[in-house]
Amino acid sequence: MSQYRLLPTEVQFLQEAMDSKILDVNIRLREGEYPYALAKAIAAFEFELCFPDVKGLVEKLYGVERANDIQFIRKIQTILKKMEKSNIVRILPKKRPWELQRYALLSFKFSDSDKNLINLATDEQLMQTKNLLRSLSDQTEAGKINYIRLGLLVFIATLSYSLLLWSLTQPLINFLAFVVSLSAATICSLMVGKTISRG
Repeated sequence: MSQYRLLPTEVQFLQEAMDSKILDVNIRLREGEYPYALAKAIAAFEFELCFPDVKGLVEKLYGVERANDIQFIRKIQTILKKMEKSNIVRILPKKRPWELQRYALLSFKFSDSDKNLINLATDEQLMQTKNLLRSLSDQTEAGKINYIRLGLLVFIATLSYSLLLWSLTQPLINFLAFVVSLSAATICSLMVGKTISRG
């Protein structure tokens, strides 16, 4: 699985592509030609929950040497632009201005200009991708629970330290209040550290 963390909009794009019906496009998607190879490569990236940029696509399909060839990259970008106009791919917004454009498929099933049915995903690949998305959303939910737990621990630790300082400023120190607040503050501080290190 990709180490790249998907944005909610990217998860939505991927789910829409998996759930979409056959899209009619006015471009030919014939095996052995650039548009077909690019669509197939984008699909392969998406099955790993990743949206590729043009350089990543070229490197996957044609190797590192071609990925460093600026003329070839421009040629592929032109083809991808035509594929976008034909409603095969969508150009995703850049996170940072200096990044290359990234691409997402609008569907995994197309009817091309020759009326050929092009299916870029098997049922098994779609099911695996849905399972990956589900596990990703489960991890996100677990992360939310950790933030709630973390907030509660920080609150208790702060309260315990406040009680500890208050008991130290009293003319007569209450030994029981001092020990309990010190113990609670120490335990909560350790648990905060452990929770942060897991996240």
